[in-house]
Amino acid sequence: MKHKLLLTVFLISSLFSYAQIIGTVTSTKSEPLAFVNIYIEGTYTGTTSNDNGRYELNITQPGTYTVTFKYLGFKTLKKTAEISKFPFTLDASLEENKISLDEVTVNAEENPADIIMRKAIANREKNLGKIKNYTADFYSRGFIKIENVPEKIFGQEVGDLDGNLDSTRSGMIYLSETISKIKYSYPDQLSEHIIASKISGNDSGFSFNTAVSADFNFYQNTIELGNQIVSPIANYAFNYYRFKLEGIFYDDNGNLINQIKVIPKREHDRIFSGTVYIVEDDWSFYALELDITGEQAQIPATELISIKQSFSYSEQDKLWSLMSQSIDFEYGFIGITGNGRFHAVYSEYDFTPEFSKDAFTNEILTFEKEANKKDAIFWDTKRPVLLTEEEATDYVKKDSVQTVRKSKKYLDSTDVVSNKFTLGNLLGYNYQNSYNDWNIGYGSPLEKIGFNTVQGFNTGMNFYYSKNIDDFNRYYRINADIEYGFSDERFRSTLSFRYKFNDIKRPFLTLSGGVKTQQFNANDPISKAENSGFSLFSERNYLKIYEKSFAQIGYSQEVVNGLRMNASMAYERRQPLFNTTDQVWYPKADRAYTSNNPLDETAYGIAPFETHHMLKFILGAQINFGQKYFSYPDSKWNIPNRKFPTLYLGYEKGFASSVSDYNFNEVSARLSQGLSLGNKGYFQYNLKGGTFFDSDNIAFTDYKHFNGNQINVGTADSYTNVFNNLPYYAFSTNKSYSEFHAEHDFRGYILGKIPLLNKLNFNLVVGAHNLSTQDRKPYQEYSIGLDNLGWGTFRFLRLDYVRSYQSGFVNDAIIFGIKLLN
Repeated sequence: MKHKLLLTVFLISSLFSYAQIIGTVTSTKSEPLAFVNIYIEGTYTGTTSNDNGRYELNITQPGTYTVTFKYLGFKTLKKTAEISKFPFTLDASLEENKISLDEVTVNAEENPADIIMRKAIANREKNLGKIKNYTADFYSRGFIKIENVPEKIFGQEVGDLDGNLDSTRSGMIYLSETISKIKYSYPDQLSEHIIASKISGNDSGFSFNTAVSADFNFYQNTIELGNQIVSPIANYAFNYYRFKLEGIFYDDNGNLINQIKVIPKREHDRIFSGTVYIVEDDWSFYALELDITGEQAQIPATELISIKQSFSYSEQDKLWSLMSQSIDFEYGFIGITGNGRFHAVYSEYDFTPEFSKDAFTNEILTFEKEANKKDAIFWDTKRPVLLTEEEATDYVKKDSVQTVRKSKKYLDSTDVVSNKFTLGNLLGYNYQNSYNDWNIGYGSPLEKIGFNTVQGFNTGMNFYYSKNIDDFNRYYRINADIEYGFSDERFRSTLSFRYKFNDIKRPFLTLSGGVKTQQFNANDPISKAENSGFSLFSERNYLKIYEKSFAQIGYSQEVVNGLRMNASMAYERRQPLFNTTDQVWYPKADRAYTSNNPLDETAYGIAPFETHHMLKFILGAQINFGQKYFSYPDSKWNIPNRKFPTLYLGYEKGFASSVSDYNFNEVSARLSQGLSLGNKGYFQYNLKGGTFFDSDNIAFTDYKHFNGNQINVGTADSYTNVFNNLPYYAFSTNKSYSEFHAEHDFRGYILGKIPLLNKLNFNLVVGAHNLSTQDRKPYQEYSIGLDNLGWGTFRFLRLDYVRSYQSGFVNDAIIFGIKLLN
């Protein structure tokens, strides 16, 4: 009853207290029309109607106004309003537009739609560059709904998702609004200042529906939607689309509008289907209504994405500008379905702003102080699109229960339930104090079970304590790991402490120490699970480890935007280990376990280095050139700039060793980048190099080791950091070295054009890899493979054929990729 009373007050307040011109837009059949563009003629002051056809147009001064109602498929209506006092009610009934082909001259030699689209394509860059600079007001509202949520997923209780689910296990899990000021400078400078941000049921959060994230410009050749999607007016659009002229009509200014149906030539290409509306002679967009499936966009859990944009012409500025945009989507995964919408309104354009030289920087999103603390009065006066009853109900319900759900009494009561110890918790348990935001617990020893020839079967447990401060902006974590090998009968344990000071420069302090086993290649090229399976079933023990006792302190932070540095100092004692078991489940007559010496697989009982201790200093820098970023009130979110590579620099020094020959110095560098090539796919490269100084006889533990692969299984999203046909330690060196990896994913550019094969929606991937060291001949690998293998929403498989060369052909291999293992 209380919620209903609050809702009534809320609705009355939002409809009348602050509205200036209000009304309802319907069809001549009295059906409400959603997302009708409504604006004052001759200005960029406007809004859109909501799902129920209701609207609110903020006018501050009485007077005579011409209000324009514009909606696709209906005739534009202009109504004069003589306003002496507010609120002023102005309803509108729109008549359906008559689409005609009578005036189209049909040329039997060429499709009339093709003629129109060729002209639109020819004028694409001209229209793209018409808008040199502008400022505007931006408003966005978004929601996400969920349905059919099971009570348990993979045995874990789901709960009611913080009160978002009703008795049918469905509900609105996200509702938010954003009001901001945006500025733009051709060709790609866009920045945004958030005035207000609101999330239903979360008065400390910030909505993610921003103008920066909603910037979809169809005058570009491609639009980024997970992958690069080809625009219907891209330079190469005729390679992907067929077009059909469905009719013509005239807008209120007498412009002839061509309604063109967009038809994919191949159903699995990264392209849209739907309708575009092209202005005759100007060849600009009047509007567009386009769809793409999740399968086409290769966003597995998404079923359909629909984008609608509507433009308005300015006589003063002689250009068509975007007035509204809506993005609707449907999703489904493991039986859970849902949908959502993000609707945006652009208004109060100024196409002749005077920008200072420093108007645009790498800071592309900022927030006004207390942007997420605006009260109901602010939103009722500034919100350009009225809430629907469902949205108003969601705000009232969640905002009213938020205080209760944040109270100590409520949080303690939920913790009593979740902290209850059961028999199943013997394998893993988490105890939490939600009000003080800390938790403590331990992990399951089953997750740590493994096998190697040094420890035999081994397992362990992880114990942890975590404390969050300032909504995760600061936190500290304490972890203790205990491991036991049943064959070598040895306990080993480590303890670590990690503290994050803030969420702006993200400085981290790490303290750690203990005893553990360590792969010679610290990148862990083979996982515990992979080694266990190949050892027990195939009698191949590729894992090579030694024992490290250590105490370490480390610190890292972003120094300036785009430059992050890290440093650490450690004491280490390294001791060689030997095989203690030859257990195998399926012994091979022609095979036996190799030694744990990576230098010589037949060197049983022979150590690859002397037991020693040393001090180790590491200094590193990561430089993200041209890095953009979002500035939140208490945090910073970095956005890599794909136009530039990322550079990594490193220096490593081992000194004060108990074996003097083991002291060393190493400098290294790495340059990597991922480049979108539009409709031609995605290219990545990774270039590494380094050299050692005064390191002729160092321990094998400190050699440069390269990521090889001898198990024919890949677990990475891309193979730009691994040689898939190289033994793990074949090229390890203490001299100068360089390696190069390049991979190009065509993402349908080639396979999408091959009949029948294009129906599988696979991606062709090619790769090239080179490794050079001072004391060996260069090694190369070349690969060709298929990615996006699988079925339905499960597309996590990949298959590659690899050939390797070193002064001639060496070997070939088939690599099975499973991305879920990454």
